Amino acid sequence: MKRWIFSVTLLAVAIVCSPAKAGCHLRAETVFAQQEEPSSPRAGAPLTILQINDVYSTLPIDGAGGLARVATMKQNLEAARRTPLLVLAGDFLSPSVASSVFKGEQMVAALNAAGLDLATLGNHEFDFGVDVLIQRMGEAKWQWIVSNVIDTNTGRPIGGALPYLVKTFGSLKVGFIGLCLTTSEISPDKLTHVRLVDPLEAAGTYLPSLQREGADVIIAITHLAFADDRALAQRFPQIDLIIGGHEHYPLTATENRTLISKAGSDAKFVARIDVNRQPSGIVERFFEIVPITSALADEPRTAAVVKSYEDRLGAELNTIVATTRVPLDADSVRIRAAETNLGDLFADVMRAAARADIAIVNAGSIRGDRVYQPGPLTRRAIVDMHPFGGVICKVAVPGRIVLQALNNGVSKLPGTAGQFPQVSGLTMRVAPNAPAGNRVSDVRVGGQPLDPNKTYTVAITDYMLIGGDDYGMFVNQQVLIGPEAGDLIVTALEKSLAERGDVSPAVDGRIAIVR
Repeated sequence: MKRWIFSVTLLAVAIVCSPAKAGCHLRAETVFAQQEEPSSPRAGAPLTILQINDVYSTLPIDGAGGLARVATMKQNLEAARRTPLLVLAGDFLSPSVASSVFKGEQMVAALNAAGLDLATLGNHEFDFGVDVLIQRMGEAKWQWIVSNVIDTNTGRPIGGALPYLVKTFGSLKVGFIGLCLTTSEISPDKLTHVRLVDPLEAAGTYLPSLQREGADVIIAITHLAFADDRALAQRFPQIDLIIGGHEHYPLTATENRTLISKAGSDAKFVARIDVNRQPSGIVERFFEIVPITSALADEPRTAAVVKSYEDRLGAELNTIVATTRVPLDADSVRIRAAETNLGDLFADVMRAAARADIAIVNAGSIRGDRVYQPGPLTRRAIVDMHPFGGVICKVAVPGRIVLQALNNGVSKLPGTAGQFPQVSGLTMRVAPNAPAGNRVSDVRVGGQPLDPNKTYTVAITDYMLIGGDDYGMFVNQQVLIGPEAGDLIVTALEKSLAERGDVSPAVDGRIAIVR
């Protein structure tokens, strides 16, 4: 049976490596949405991996994605007598509008219906605490592979996960490990009876087991920053493929002989990777990034599960709160690297609610990853923008701490990062090519130069208050409004929008990035 290929590019690329050599070479074939011929090199691969990661919505977003469509893609491959393995590289239980209500239950149900086969943990799996995570892991029908998150009550991987797996596909024996990041993106208060092991240390522990059990191909399913994936590949060149998450855009690279793949977010794309090993020992990985569009019909069973949870959200979330006259920019690539009008709106609302001199908001707390078009703003949209249940806190700090915080926020530029600061009450200049820690200059508060010795009141999120996103400079500072007394961010945002009725926030140059 033949199958149509719909590719976001015009090339399907085979990355071919020999374990005896450090290098790789590329072999490409033009596909032009043609039929996959039986003579195609990848047609003989015994394993077809379908990769998704960072999936926060069960439904399409702006026409792209949707777990029911992903389920159809997998079923189409099965009907074509392929062996598809649907793999999720972390981050899906949270955040979203539905997750704020169901605490990730809807994601597990939809992924069960879609036929997810393997998954590891991402940082957002911990958003509701360890006990809820363990409950969700127990509801899942797929196999969890978690090599570096240990439940201290049992001394074993959390939620009954396997630390590694060896599985046979036809003539191919494949070994898997699963690695989650251990950085400050997971709040310490979410890690009761959990111990996080350094990902490279855990890889060093379990990779020999895969080799002893005769794995022909080694795959790491990871939720790590790209730099850490590269370090993993450098330290352990025996890894043939890293199926990664955390970054929210499609990314493909080779590090020595290892292929690193990330498929974006919200299942807008699926990375298809056909894996084979030649008798000579050469490992072939035929890579294609496939857009998930309406060209794929919804798989009925998965669609029914998704609809049942959407219906349960009810009319309450559809209440119209206000109207926006302009697009509101929550695109994660922009809001995590530059000032946007929605970032300004959030920061202004938080500063007003806390009656603070300034506000600094980590951009990773502003979600949605889209541009909200002009028109009615519902309660659903507001929760979608911030689904964490975060609280507005207020601290009193000297100006030098403010400067430290701002420099931390821009330290990852030109890359995107959740710690990027959206601000209110101040202006600043940023030189992204300057050394990290010395990139911010000409900070002005209320039009006056920042005084390093003067005390300023600062509105921040409760996540930043405990040092999240490396904002450790706020830990142990004078707290004027703590998490137990502050307003919920979504409540303050809804109240402010409802009072105004119509909004049209504009970028006003409070963050000037000097290239």
